[in-house]
Amino acid sequence: MIQSKQIQRQQLVLVVDDQEINLDILGMILEDDYDVIYASNGQEALDAMREHLDDLSIVLLDLIMPVMGGIEVLEHVRADEQLRQIPIIVLTADHKAELQALQLGAADFITKPFDTHEVILARVGRIIELSEGRQLISAAEHDRLTMLYTRNFFYEYASRLYKYHQERHMDAIVLNIEQFHSINALNGREFGDKVLCCIGDEIRAILSEIFGIASRLEADRFNIYCEYQGDYRAILDRIQGKVDKLSERVDIHLRMGVMPWSDGVDPVAMFDRARTACNMVRGNFRNPFEIYSEEMRQRELLNQRLLNDLRTARDERQLRVYYQPKYDVQCDPPRLASAEALIRWQHPELGMVSPGDFIPLLEGNGLIGFVDSFVWQEAARQVAAWRETYGFTLPISVNLSRTDLFDPTLLVRLQSLIAENELDYQCIKLEVTESAYTDNAAHVLDVIARLRELGFEIEMDDFGSGYSSLNMLSEMPIDVLKMDMKFVRNIESNATDRRLVTLILDIADYLEVKVVAEGVESEGQLELLRDGGCNLVQGYFFSRPLPPEEFEELIRREIARERNGDL
Repeated sequence: MIQSKQIQRQQLVLVVDDQEINLDILGMILEDDYDVIYASNGQEALDAMREHLDDLSIVLLDLIMPVMGGIEVLEHVRADEQLRQIPIIVLTADHKAELQALQLGAADFITKPFDTHEVILARVGRIIELSEGRQLISAAEHDRLTMLYTRNFFYEYASRLYKYHQERHMDAIVLNIEQFHSINALNGREFGDKVLCCIGDEIRAILSEIFGIASRLEADRFNIYCEYQGDYRAILDRIQGKVDKLSERVDIHLRMGVMPWSDGVDPVAMFDRARTACNMVRGNFRNPFEIYSEEMRQRELLNQRLLNDLRTARDERQLRVYYQPKYDVQCDPPRLASAEALIRWQHPELGMVSPGDFIPLLEGNGLIGFVDSFVWQEAARQVAAWRETYGFTLPISVNLSRTDLFDPTLLVRLQSLIAENELDYQCIKLEVTESAYTDNAAHVLDVIARLRELGFEIEMDDFGSGYSSLNMLSEMPIDVLKMDMKFVRNIESNATDRRLVTLILDIADYLEVKVVAEGVESEGQLELLRDGGCNLVQGYFFSRPLPPEEFEELIRREIARERNGDL
């Protein structure tokens, strides 16, 4: 039976002994300085520890008791992660039990018959002080949400493992959450914390099965330092599976990068490389897993240089906008109807940098809006300049990335662009990649609808490259479908591709929207598309993307045709 003999004080002591005289002696010693509660056997002691878990400062535990002795209590405590935090001083006359008790986690040992009162008080006070110090350290070394190590403690312990246990070949894993800031913004920080706790719980469960340590390093980044595992993708899938169960309405995507053990590479360098691998698959929902390689290191160096040089490229006019014409093929001969603005980077040392190299890089680092804005300004200025020079207004299509669609200033910026260049809204057409509609579609559809209300024409770029278009198409406020070039490439030789193109053209006809086919390179492709009802065509059959000064020749040619009555 548990009794309380004092009003509650800051520090609570549990005395466990089956002898009333020992309880009285210890109570007399302790009650002037501590609040004391009592238990007469091991089971009562465990119950008391669980009941007073948050308040209990120390336990004085007798080893010899008829109902569950002290050794068994120590074994239960050692197996319980929460109870292990409470320090225990063992009380016994059996000196032979001292080593066993200490091995099971006892913090100190007091022999019977008891020492002087001052010695007992000193021992109890010292153990409580040491325990509270350890608890403060524990609070600092663990992330409050996930209970994983914080950054500094993680790297300290990883460095010790690397230094003193080199026989263990430890790999570095970086796990990240895609667009975590959007998850927080759209679903609330409480839900975001729930996601982090879920990941932390599963990582700790995994580490209970393998040797390793883990950290929540940043808001949405987790580091795992563990012995070699044969299938890291299975670990990613396991954690993803737990996260998927959190909500049916929120899509949460994880990605993972791994740096395998390499002789002489310390943990800091390993995690830098694992993070590089993780960043390489940013936005790649189909294959969100990558293992670091030397090729990747070279790619990383190039990427970092491109990021460093980006603003200089804009200021020194290394960035240029090229234009690829779009022709109305339902006219005879085809008529120059519009153009697409395409960014190019002429680097002074690297030469012409492929858009396939720097566009995904900028998208992954949140900098694509920087380039998009540059292209919008150049395209609007160019439309106005050609109108002034030739009296010829040529609409130009520019890209809207997913980042742009979530920019609250988007509409104001585009309106200002139109006003500053004295253009009509139809002069600038806005291309939105199909995949932009698939995540938080409601927001994207709302922004697109508001842009159309202003007077912009909306083109869905790369139609057919995604997987949800047919389900959403009737809801999308668009004016043009831009057929992905992969459908056009083989339409002359592949009957399946021809049927798919026919299907897309039929869908567009039913929805009363125009179709642009890109990547047209032969007369046979052109004829099949024209006969099927395709409205506009762009591709090398007519022209490659051209710098403005070369594109002007196409404009002059078009003006000459109009004057000669060819149209």
